[in-house]
Amino acid sequence: MQTYIVGGAVRDELLGFPVKDKDYVVVGSTPAAMLAAGFKPVGKDFPVFLHPETRDEYALARTERKTAKGYKGFAIHASPEVTLEEDLARRDLTINAIAKTDNGQLIDPFNGVDDIKSRTLRHVSDAFAEDPVRILRIARFSARLVDFDVAPETMVLMRQMVNAGEVDALVAERVWQELAKGLMEEKPSRMFDVLRACGALQKILPELDRLWGVPQPEQYHPEIDTGVHVMMVIDYAANKNFSLPIRFAALMHDLGKGTTPRELLPKHIGHELRSAELLKVICKRLRVPNDCKELGVMTARFHGKLHQALQMRPATLLEFLIELDAIRQPERFKDFLKACEADSRGRTGYADCATPAADLMIKVLDAAAAVDAGAVASACTEPEQIRIKVFEARLEAVKAMI
Repeated sequence: MQTYIVGGAVRDELLGFPVKDKDYVVVGSTPAAMLAAGFKPVGKDFPVFLHPETRDEYALARTERKTAKGYKGFAIHASPEVTLEEDLARRDLTINAIAKTDNGQLIDPFNGVDDIKSRTLRHVSDAFAEDPVRILRIARFSARLVDFDVAPETMVLMRQMVNAGEVDALVAERVWQELAKGLMEEKPSRMFDVLRACGALQKILPELDRLWGVPQPEQYHPEIDTGVHVMMVIDYAANKNFSLPIRFAALMHDLGKGTTPRELLPKHIGHELRSAELLKVICKRLRVPNDCKELGVMTARFHGKLHQALQMRPATLLEFLIELDAIRQPERFKDFLKACEADSRGRTGYADCATPAADLMIKVLDAAAAVDAGAVASACTEPEQIRIKVFEARLEAVKAMI
């Protein structure tokens, strides 16, 4: 029995990144032998075991054979006869197909070290085309490894996969999983650049894909193109290390601009409501978690209204707060303001612009939340008066602040 460190741990060490988890491949063993050595089985579809002390994952060397469309359409073969090179050959990218022995020797049958040096994302073999998730993974790696480029032959293969309908077989949960990981990388826009380049974005998120080429008024958006703007917005959110719900909201806030009638361009009257409705459809299709869905819909629906806050009367400001449920959910409201900040600053020449509307809304929230609603309610003799009296008390506080 021989064990090797493989995959991401070897890659990240060579890149100088912190190594978080180590995965091992075991050559020349059987499930029975692993159990006898004290390893705990965890794999359902193929034999993976946890080390009894370190809890690191040890997988038996295996090969895969394509049996049906989609990422689950594989027959797995694991036996003591499977070699290390055969196991590495089934991996997606050359930079992920490097193994290391206990004494530090690298085993690199597919020249992954050279591709790390040349900053290239290259598929190991034509077997790459058998798993459509690999398109999403290579796009995600592009967002993480910002100085790497996809090899031309790999991009050709990805386009062929899209044209063959492989992407259509992806399940919603896996698409969301990879998109969420990519959004949390250093430069998320690169993920969408790759997905667009191979044609996968049009299949996965046609509502987003149609934004490229849609013009906006140049006086507000010097970058003009809506797709370019949205990429600037998500990269700003990533640069500020915003949370996943904020980044998702930033990505989806302008979907409605893709449905603006051509004769109205470059104006986009009412695009906020259209954006929110399109986003609801996406969230249902991809089974997006509720925290991302709620913030995304809120941002899409109300980011335009926030810009009008400086012109609002105190009562309207307070009503806006209530509409957003900001008093009961202040942290979500603050995340909404961060998503709107990314929208404002994700424009050419506006990276450091002031956000006076958001600053005002925080002060309005603080003033309204400082009112003791319980004390106001207890002073009411008629229950139906409580809501009115609480609103009046909060309105007086907002007026005093202003």
